[in-house]
Amino acid sequence: MTASQSRPASIDHHEPPLSAPLKLSFDYTRSVGPVLGQFFTALRDRRVVGVRGSDGRVHVPPAEYDPVSYEPLTEVVPVSSVGTVLSWTWQPEPLEGQPLDRPFAWALIKLDGADTPLLHAVDAPEGQLSTGDRVHVHWVDEPVGAIADIAYFVPGDTPEDVPDVTDDRDPITMLVVPTAIEIQHSASYPESAYLRALQEGTLLGARTGENGKVYFPAREADPATGQQLTEYVELSDKGTVTTFAIINIPFAGQRIKPPYVAAYVLLDGADIPFLHLVTEIPADEVRMGMRVEAVWRPREEWGLGIDNISHFRPTGEPDADYDSYKHHL
Repeated sequence: MTASQSRPASIDHHEPPLSAPLKLSFDYTRSVGPVLGQFFTALRDRRVVGVRGSDGRVHVPPAEYDPVSYEPLTEVVPVSSVGTVLSWTWQPEPLEGQPLDRPFAWALIKLDGADTPLLHAVDAPEGQLSTGDRVHVHWVDEPVGAIADIAYFVPGDTPEDVPDVTDDRDPITMLVVPTAIEIQHSASYPESAYLRALQEGTLLGARTGENGKVYFPAREADPATGQQLTEYVELSDKGTVTTFAIINIPFAGQRIKPPYVAAYVLLDGADIPFLHLVTEIPADEVRMGMRVEAVWRPREEWGLGIDNISHFRPTGEPDADYDSYKHHL
């Protein structure tokens, strides 16, 4: 796959940098606490509640701490699902994940019985919403205990009929909020060269001049000196384990059953280790200084990523002397 010794590599600098859409997403999970817990539990029952502050004002959504005295708030107060539009703005082109898939208004709505406004969507025809209009909650069909249980508001002064049922589910104590951001990521020239090399089964580092430290993956500049990395270096796919962690705890999205080892591997010829998996050996037998080699996926599965290497495994060679990697920990 790669050379056993590091060597200079020739790169076509006229190739354009790589660019691709990138979506980062995760589920943010938090404990809601006693006040917000009552708010979300009430929403699940198709009710709205607020909390009373030390100055008598009722806050909706509830505040956990008094904005005047900064003391914890505890007096939960029921309010109406009908309110008045204080201000609004038009959303002509709804975005993915917003409450409606057609043009709508975002509005600050003060519910009857509340003293602070709630921000939510109003489903009204363009040009037919005004400050001072009366609106009421339109509930989702199956509330779960989240702000999205209010599907949106609609014009009108009469609250929706809600079923008179008893919910025997536990109160809401935790909230899971899916979070995502999508961007168009354009790689730098060194990063693009590194990724293209991976697609060809080559591990590419870079350095400043012939005697500079070799950084893997290739990057724009030497982080120690700030100097541009001007020379690419093809590295071996063998290396030494410097430090490692044994992963024993399962988590959402985990692809490997614990226990397994995530280790920093110092490739032969490189001056900085990188993180990858070490398997084909019991986790408790992995050690600092162990010599390992890359196990590449089948050639037809290669793409533009370090996951072209499935994992590292022991080579069977004697462990490296500590002095050979002690400055790379």
